[in-house]
Amino acid sequence: TGKTKAVVSTQSTGDIALFRVVRTALQLSRNFHSTIFVMTQGDAPVKTAAQLKKEAAKQAKLEKFRKKQEAMAAKAAAQAEKPKEAKKKPAKGGKPVVTTYTFTHAEGEKKNVSGDMPSSYSPGYVEAAWYSWWEKEGFFKPEYGRDISQPNPEGSYCMVIPPPNVTGVLHIGHALTNSIEDALVRYNRMMGRTTLWVPGCDHAGIATQVVVEKQLRKTRDLSRHDIGREAFVGEAMKWKQEKEQYIYKQLRAMGGTYDWDRACFTMDPKMCKAVTEAFIRMHDKGLIFRQNRLVNWSCSLKSAISDIEVEKVEVKGRTLRKVPGYLEPVEVGIIEEFKYQVVGSEDTVTVATTRLETMLGDTAVAIHPEDERYKHLHGKSVRHPFRDCELPIVLDSFVDREFGTGCVKITPAHDFNDYEVGIRHKLPFVECITDEGLINDVCPGFAGMRRFDARVAVRRALQELDLYVQCLDHDMVVPTCSRSKDIVEPLLKPQWWVNCKDMAARSIKKVQDGELKLIPSQFDKTWYTWLDDCRDWCISRQLWWGHRIPAYKVDLHGNKSDDLDNNMWVSAHSEEEAMQKAVQKFKLPASDITLTRDEDVLDTWFSSGIFPFSTMSWPDDTVDLKAFYPNNVLETGHDILFFWVARMVMMGLELMDELPFTEVYLHPIIRDAHGVKMSKSLGNVVDPLHIVSGITLEELHKAVDNGYLAEKELIRARAGQKKLYPNGIPECGTDALRFALCSYLTQARDLNLDVLRIEGYRKFCNKMWNATKFALMQLGTDYTPPQRDVMTCKLESAQFSTIDKWILHRAAVAISDTNTAFKEYQFQQCTTAIYNFWLYDLCDVYLEATKRVFYKGTEEEKSAARHTLYTCLDVGLRLIHPFMPFISEELWQRLPRLGSETAPSLVVASYPRSGNMWSDSELDTRISLVKDIIHTARSVKDTYLESKAKPEVYLTSSEEVSDLSGVMEDLIGCSVLHINKEVPLGTAMGTVGNKGTVHVLVKGLVDPVQEINRLNSKRADVERACQQLQEVVNKHSEKVPQHVQDSNINKLTSLKDELTAIDSAIDNFKKTRGELNPVSF
Repeated sequence: TGKTKAVVSTQSTGDIALFRVVRTALQLSRNFHSTIFVMTQGDAPVKTAAQLKKEAAKQAKLEKFRKKQEAMAAKAAAQAEKPKEAKKKPAKGGKPVVTTYTFTHAEGEKKNVSGDMPSSYSPGYVEAAWYSWWEKEGFFKPEYGRDISQPNPEGSYCMVIPPPNVTGVLHIGHALTNSIEDALVRYNRMMGRTTLWVPGCDHAGIATQVVVEKQLRKTRDLSRHDIGREAFVGEAMKWKQEKEQYIYKQLRAMGGTYDWDRACFTMDPKMCKAVTEAFIRMHDKGLIFRQNRLVNWSCSLKSAISDIEVEKVEVKGRTLRKVPGYLEPVEVGIIEEFKYQVVGSEDTVTVATTRLETMLGDTAVAIHPEDERYKHLHGKSVRHPFRDCELPIVLDSFVDREFGTGCVKITPAHDFNDYEVGIRHKLPFVECITDEGLINDVCPGFAGMRRFDARVAVRRALQELDLYVQCLDHDMVVPTCSRSKDIVEPLLKPQWWVNCKDMAARSIKKVQDGELKLIPSQFDKTWYTWLDDCRDWCISRQLWWGHRIPAYKVDLHGNKSDDLDNNMWVSAHSEEEAMQKAVQKFKLPASDITLTRDEDVLDTWFSSGIFPFSTMSWPDDTVDLKAFYPNNVLETGHDILFFWVARMVMMGLELMDELPFTEVYLHPIIRDAHGVKMSKSLGNVVDPLHIVSGITLEELHKAVDNGYLAEKELIRARAGQKKLYPNGIPECGTDALRFALCSYLTQARDLNLDVLRIEGYRKFCNKMWNATKFALMQLGTDYTPPQRDVMTCKLESAQFSTIDKWILHRAAVAISDTNTAFKEYQFQQCTTAIYNFWLYDLCDVYLEATKRVFYKGTEEEKSAARHTLYTCLDVGLRLIHPFMPFISEELWQRLPRLGSETAPSLVVASYPRSGNMWSDSELDTRISLVKDIIHTARSVKDTYLESKAKPEVYLTSSEEVSDLSGVMEDLIGCSVLHINKEVPLGTAMGTVGNKGTVHVLVKGLVDPVQEINRLNSKRADVERACQQLQEVVNKHSEKVPQHVQDSNINKLTSLKDELTAIDSAIDNFKKTRGELNPVSF
């Protein structure tokens, strides 16, 4: 290579043609720049015969070289038309070379797999181009290949996505949801069912409003009130467009086979129509009503929040906690005692509270009616020190006589328990805290103070009046708004409520009767507990982003009506319709009626509650609604069983008079590798695309710095990332991530995610890749698959060997186990069955065993092995496709087509259903023994010999395995395997249960004295175990089940056989003592 000058002297001008050939050949050589000078010498001496012969040979070689170069050039030109492997340079740190796919076709066109397979598996290469082709071809649509208005004999299968919030990007929990659901959808589609999976996003009212307000404040230093409601909704919609686009990108990258033409956003026009219709129907029926009740109130958001948005933060004793709007932290984890003066007496009663400022709104003191200490106070009252009014002492059995003093202050307007007491005793409801968290004018001396500043002021005032007793540390739960981190304040608010009592009762009965199945069934008890005590549901939210409540207050003759009077409200799709309803209801002309629409929006869970049928364009009677409602299954995390699942069931039964689905699969909640709940501020929340493509630690730091974490939280998040991912996250690929997540699934409530385990499944992908690459080499380019499926139709012409029949049996087992596991939602069993078939049956045994056939076998043996190998690859790729869609499609597209196969893609191909004709449990037992023999022989061999050594091995066994001796020789790596022959001196022994012994010839390589000592030590252990088990067997009684007795006796027999084998090995080494030449390793 490089520049080379060739100076050639010729014998005659006639030889110039030869040098032209040389020049052409050199010019064709890559990276070879040559300069050739040709010199002629006129009449040179005539060459001898030997010289002419030698030069003729040279010329022949040069001609051959020229043709080779021309062929190489032609091949290079052809390769230029095919997809190229673009290899990135290895990064520092020894990262593997990454192969990428270069597009030579338009987006959405089928991927070109006609070129050679890359040398190793690369997720970036494999996962490129397939999804856009699948989507363009319409494989995800239920209409593909059929008319959905017509019944399908195989049935239909429909599921809706749990719509992710448009607050940000998807995290690993969403990836788990997507992996499970797509596996189910792909499986059912391959089973021939009419399949629909509806994608979508949720507007997430309060969560989205919070982040958009933060963005406004950060980027423009404005509040929503500064720009007004309409402009703010516009800003929120811009945010939604941006986040929705990225969320859908993530879902596509995860391989989700959604029907994107049916994607729904919960504030799309058709969804708004459905939400409004649902509200109107339930309001007209009286299920939705307006009432002044206590709600969870966030003073910083100035809105009611749902129970799921209230974090119950446990504190141990006195704790300082940051609260929005306060420069100094607020003291929590304390309980304060103070006294009320009994009216007309010198007596006082001492009460305790964790929220001292609420005493400004006290309206009673409660004692237990049977508490002897306070019998003298029955019927009396106490005086409020700041309101100058009397508070009655009421008798109520809810009081815990053992807690504190046994006297309880009652604040009905600011405590949920006290609210119920206030209702029972008809107490006044005195509000002392405003929406903004300020003290109102109920006590003029504290009016205008912030609630936690008032706490300090009340304490001082009580001390001055000598009514303050003490402050104690107190373990407690602080209700905190998950969105604003504000301490939640119970406030009385006129809100819209849903009466859930009857709907909850129907929902309970559906589970009890088996019409609705919760999986795992352990959640039945949770279902009953929640719904048995299902309270009215507050659906009002004081927000701007969301579904505005379609209710209008009616004022008559210009007089303001009572806001809490249900009779003065009408609900409608529009103001015109509302006016028509008001005119009809009150029998007055429109001129005498004034309508005012409610400013509030609906709780997000209300619109989510009708998602299974609003996505089908309900209330319109559509083809989709007829074909796909009710859905088949709802899959989601168990943490929203009540907040979402129960409400969908209740609203489906109420509005559709039918369950929205018949099965609910509840998956565990993902935590990090250390079992810690995932949180952005802890740095352990992971974008699934970071696992798919890989990411450095520095890039992770940048991703978390999105401007919405406080500096202190940002520092903690970066520290968490450094602890969990000190070297960043390696590229694992979508297939490995999906398979890993599904393999984790058990009936546990939590799932601890370890990225290293995901990386392990990437290596499994590489194993599949190499196995298929080897198989394609053995099949050859001229291989033609059989016309019928070997798993269901035996080929009379094929002479299948024992190992062929065994691997087909293992394929049948995998098919059966996988189908059963899918039906029972046992995803871990499903992935295990597929993994074991690929790795332990196909790769570790069959491929190794058939190398001998392909290298040394007859044509009949090779033909049978090729059919078997092809069938196993085809079955294996179909089985794994629901979990690993990309690599399975890539490899399947490289296989020749089965004669009866018409599907253009695995997405719409058939799933393996049966292989029972190959079931052979006896053969399976024999091969299991062979695998044990191989494992034992390898173990003995590795103990004494170098890995490349090929010793003689002697097998003593009562089982017939001689027909598999060649397989065992290859997999053990021995020169010859002697079966049931006399064992020579100088062998090391291993036992195969009670089925036989393996002896590896190690003469001249070990010290017999050391080996005898090792065997004696092992004999002592086995003898001890044998004695212990013998004692157990001797004590067997009628109470011990027969199968346990049989098992113990079999174990004892195996141990005795092992003792006999060890004694034989010891005798063997004793006989050879002195003959061996010890070699140290």
